Amino acid sequence: MAPSSKAPLRVLTGITPSGTPHLGNYVGSIRHSVRQSVATGVQSFFFLADYHALIKVQEPALIQRSTLEIAASWLACGLDPERVTFYRQSDIVEIPELTWFLTCVTGKGVLNRAHAYKAQLDKNVAKGEDPDADVTAGLFMYPVLMGADILMFNAHKVPVGRDQVQHIEMARDMAQRFNHQYGEHFTLPEAEIDDAVATLPGLDGRKMSKSYGNTIPLFAPRAQLQKQIASIVTDSRAPGEPKDTEGSALFQIYQAFASAEETESLRKAYAGGIGWGDAKQLLFERIDQEVAPLRARYDALMNDPAQIERILLAGAAKAQALSKPFMASLRHAVGLRNLAAGKDSGQARAAKVAKPSFKQYREKADGLFYFKLLDARGETLLQSRGFTSPQEAGRTIALLQAQRGQTLTTLAALAGQLEPIGTEETRAVTEALEALAEATPTTSGS
Repeated sequence: MAPSSKAPLRVLTGITPSGTPHLGNYVGSIRHSVRQSVATGVQSFFFLADYHALIKVQEPALIQRSTLEIAASWLACGLDPERVTFYRQSDIVEIPELTWFLTCVTGKGVLNRAHAYKAQLDKNVAKGEDPDADVTAGLFMYPVLMGADILMFNAHKVPVGRDQVQHIEMARDMAQRFNHQYGEHFTLPEAEIDDAVATLPGLDGRKMSKSYGNTIPLFAPRAQLQKQIASIVTDSRAPGEPKDTEGSALFQIYQAFASAEETESLRKAYAGGIGWGDAKQLLFERIDQEVAPLRARYDALMNDPAQIERILLAGAAKAQALSKPFMASLRHAVGLRNLAAGKDSGQARAAKVAKPSFKQYREKADGLFYFKLLDARGETLLQSRGFTSPQEAGRTIALLQAQRGQTLTTLAALAGQLEPIGTEETRAVTEALEALAEATPTTSGS
């Protein structure tokens, strides 16, 4: 369900309020996303993921404060609430309901493979503890809530880091299963990764992260910003000694804010033996040049939280103009209906007699055509490789359907056009093709 030539491209970005925004957040997400939000033909959704924050933060005051700080940060950096839909996740009551709908079509095995859950299990096993120690249902179900965030507004693109791509793939899987069971309701989202967006090192040279405690707050007062930049770890080389830009946290942070000409100038200064104190002063001045005007706007917003609350509630109203009617259609699709409204003669019966099916689609990434064989629950049994035309894909599907009783031979003959499968998967494919053959009426000649 890709956007038509007239429909805008929907892009959705979530921000978890679990701490104070820092320079890494600004360079890695805020600055780039705000610039993209004004692109022609794009409908942008930005939300404060406060439900997600509850998974790892159990301090109510911290969540409230962080929500305020992050909302003020995005607005101060130029996010226009008139132009985008900017809302707080917990204000959209349809999201938890959709989370439950998706929970009912999502296999536990899929969630078992989620990176965050597996990381906690591996950590527990390494410590000799129960594998599920400190694993809450919230942590385990996190990908489903994220899927609901994305699918509620049928986002086409979701900007994420590479570590989050798996969650977008899971959201696609949930959408496919629901669509297969109840009809076409959801767009299949795609992850959008911009490798040009910088990842900043922190004070100690590791990735700038709250979990490492090595961050530089985005809107720290000027004197505090200068003090923190002065504490960035450098080596022991004295003024006059050439210095390496490679691996220098100070240089990498400067590069994220400076122009190409400014960066080249600092590179030459490194080679010429600039003192670390002078280099840190250059970095401070370059960051403050960009951040100072934003800081003034941020401070004004932080001193008027009622204004931020009004902006978020207005954004929620805009979002619910979409979520409420969409949720009503989803409730009807799954059978949560007015009992006095009469019987549905279509979808309900179709769901009960769900059969295996082939799904054809085109991947935007490579422009090739693919198909999948899905079982009655929407699980992928067989995945094709790419074809240059939909006709080629269709002919291969026809071959698979026509060879009743000779599935193994046909699969072997088509091995170059299909992704490999094991013995169990082959048995499931055989059964699915047999079920399809039985469900397809035969035509007699005249």
